[in-house]
Amino acid sequence: MSTKTDNRHLYLKVIDRIKEDIQTGVYAEKEKLPSEFELSKLLGVSRATLREALRILEEEKYLIRRHGVGTFVNSRPLFSTGIEQLTSVTKMIEQVNMTPGTIFLSSQEGEPTENDVIRFQCDKSDGIFSMERVRTADGQPVVYCLDKIPVKHLPASFTHEEESLFELFGREPHSGIKYAVADIEPIGYHDQVSPILDCDPETALLLLKQMHYDQDDQPVLYSLNYFRADKFSFHVIRKRF
Repeated sequence: MSTKTDNRHLYLKVIDRIKEDIQTGVYAEKEKLPSEFELSKLLGVSRATLREALRILEEEKYLIRRHGVGTFVNSRPLFSTGIEQLTSVTKMIEQVNMTPGTIFLSSQEGEPTENDVIRFQCDKSDGIFSMERVRTADGQPVVYCLDKIPVKHLPASFTHEEESLFELFGREPHSGIKYAVADIEPIGYHDQVSPILDCDPETALLLLKQMHYDQDDQPVLYSLNYFRADKFSFHVIRKRF
């Protein structure tokens, strides 16, 4: 792309040029860009114009700046899905032709916490099953999962090696998950989760908190899923009424 034959603001031309260079492989994922001096000379623009373009590209997640180190091409998400679609992690991984896997960290039955009693509308005497896992794509850790299920709602066919809890509930008559209420919380480095997912210090996480309900509107599964933000993106379709 020639920046000289384009009549838009110069920084917009620089943005498109750098995007094109990323898309065509001139700059690879996680590659360090040339210095501001070199890049401004290469593109034929002032450093002030270049800095404005880099600022916007960083906001759009194309680039990431590391203080005192340089500017790098950001990783693009491998998985993208509409947040309005209730899709299992297993399905999301399979949809991009990668192989899902699971690293089981722990599983146990115990008494419900005060929050569990409120969430599941259960008694303090009811048991809660908790499972901690890491989901992988082609062997790479991408999601940390903490799931809770009231013991009374555990399907009869449950085993501790279940890959997909969605499929587990779907196998039992009248126990499939019908819908979920979700909250998304962007977080930075997490002392426990980030090392498990092999994240760099600057890699953010997306925490998806979901309560799943069955066909009788009973809360049956509460999940905390920590997604690597450099691997996953979520979007929503908004309609005007």
